[in-house]
Amino acid sequence: MIKVGITGNIGSGKTTVCRIFEILGIPVYYADDRAKELLQSDKEIIEQVKKLFGDDVYDANNRLDKKRVAHVVFNEPEFLKQYEAIIHPAVIRDGEKWFQRHAQFPYAIKEAALLFESGGYKHLDKTICVTAPVNIRIKRIQERDGLDTEDILARMRNQMAEAEKVELSDFIIYNDGTAPLIRQVLNIHEKLLELDKKQDQFERN
Repeated sequence: MIKVGITGNIGSGKTTVCRIFEILGIPVYYADDRAKELLQSDKEIIEQVKKLFGDDVYDANNRLDKKRVAHVVFNEPEFLKQYEAIIHPAVIRDGEKWFQRHAQFPYAIKEAALLFESGGYKHLDKTICVTAPVNIRIKRIQERDGLDTEDILARMRNQMAEAEKVELSDFIIYNDGTAPLIRQVLNIHEKLLELDKKQDQFERN
């Protein structure tokens, strides 16, 4: 089984790409969604977050005050580093267990916005980057989230440069409306299936 990562900066359309892979029968682990779940359910993580931000960062039902956390980490980079040092390793461990549970598939996918920044790519066999021009990404985010351009650009500046992610990736999907998205996904799907066959043959020999 091949462990594949998908990443891309905000507005690139990586979730749309993942949905296509799911239609093809490939399971997808959504790292950001899973991180949110772990922040509400994992006792060890909850305790670490409380130590960092204070006990009252969670309410009586262990619901995290996300706005407060976002305000602190956005304004104090040192807190962001400590917060990520709690979350990223936990998600990597959780993702590894998830891959083990899906070992019957030729390959499975981990979708993560911070795949390279978190070091999560080191635990994967192949990586895919979904890319799109800045103007297209801004328009998508405005339509999806209703944010103004300055807010979007501020978020973009906090992410690794897209060109760097492209350079680090094994496969690139151009989600700019010029090349058919489904055809690009199918091409990568076929290559990964072939790679899995070769891997199986090698292990048998």
